[in-house]
Amino acid sequence: MTSDHLRMKSMQAGSVFTPSAPVDQKRLFAGRTEQLHQIIDAVNQKGQHVLLFGERGVGKTSLASVLAEFLQFGAVLAPKVNAIKQDTYSNVWRKVFNNINVQFQTQGPGFNSDTKITSRPVAEEMPDPITADDVRIQLSNLAAGHIVIVIVDEFDRLYKKEAQAFADTIKMFSDHSVPATLVLVGVADSVGELIQAHQSVERALVQVRVPRMSPDELNEIITVGLNELGIDIEDRARTRIVHLSQGLPHYTHLLSLDAVRKALARESTTIQDSDVDASIEDAIERAQQSIKDDYHKATMSPRQDSLYPQVLTACALAETDELGFFAAKDVRGPMSTIMQRNYEIPAFSRHLNHFCDSRRGPVLERTGSSHRYRFRFIDPLLQPYVIMKGVSAGFISDKTLNGE
Repeated sequence: MTSDHLRMKSMQAGSVFTPSAPVDQKRLFAGRTEQLHQIIDAVNQKGQHVLLFGERGVGKTSLASVLAEFLQFGAVLAPKVNAIKQDTYSNVWRKVFNNINVQFQTQGPGFNSDTKITSRPVAEEMPDPITADDVRIQLSNLAAGHIVIVIVDEFDRLYKKEAQAFADTIKMFSDHSVPATLVLVGVADSVGELIQAHQSVERALVQVRVPRMSPDELNEIITVGLNELGIDIEDRARTRIVHLSQGLPHYTHLLSLDAVRKALARESTTIQDSDVDASIEDAIERAQQSIKDDYHKATMSPRQDSLYPQVLTACALAETDELGFFAAKDVRGPMSTIMQRNYEIPAFSRHLNHFCDSRRGPVLERTGSSHRYRFRFIDPLLQPYVIMKGVSAGFISDKTLNGE
């Protein structure tokens, strides 16, 4: 390739691998087949709505963003809005209807004048405040010629009173068979954390949990993106990106983007292991400041023999349950591998407790009772960062990362 072609590929990579923004094009979307089927099945059933929930950073917004492109059996209206803490029920619906335009005809002056077709947001026709009945009537009208899906992202930011109003709306939609589907997207472990309502609301909600991505799904992200760019990757480099990502597509996009650019800078169209090494250092340097601050606060110590970095890294490598929780016994193996000698729980139990209080964050949350505590990273995006810091510091090898 010429220098111009290489430069063009490097710029194009930023629209293919997007660590800072959700994927919004079907051709670049990868994985999540099971979750897509669950959502589409709900859309096809009157009275059913969707609660899309999971950890931060697992790709919920990307899944919601491409949903309309997978519904190829009719004209689709799929406005998507983000909720903020200050939003009222009426404000959210006004944002929804501002994203839907209706066309109307106007006649110019005189008998022979042309008819002009213009459009305006549906919100201009709505009262203030917007009530649940107003929503029901408007969506029923819009559904006469469309498949209507309303996506409210970051739903967990709403105050309880406003979230309850949405629960009541779902109940009303279900009772009246309103031909529209609500998709509520939020960070939570269960439906109960997002909507506190009567049981009949839960029956109208299809609960779609979005777990961390499997290695196969992360591999698919890499393959789809590199095929789009016409770039190859060595097997070892691919495996390292997958393992470092820890199931979070944000890091797959971040490391893949940087590795592509590192390879192109060498005037090569094949990503090598050395490109991933360099990408790890860049990912650490360019991480969100909040992630850097959390790591620094959790691991800083005036003592040279402090074990806080090693214990936190062992936590990041610990085997977890489906909700991301691990026990102290799960930290013992990674800690022994990092320190190259057997480490029993009493040697690091106080570190785990410190990670759960204000002295060092907290960076971990704790559940359960004494001697049966389970722990989890409060911010999932911190976990891969911790692992990359461990790789950079030299106390994690590829074998450790692979669980060997």
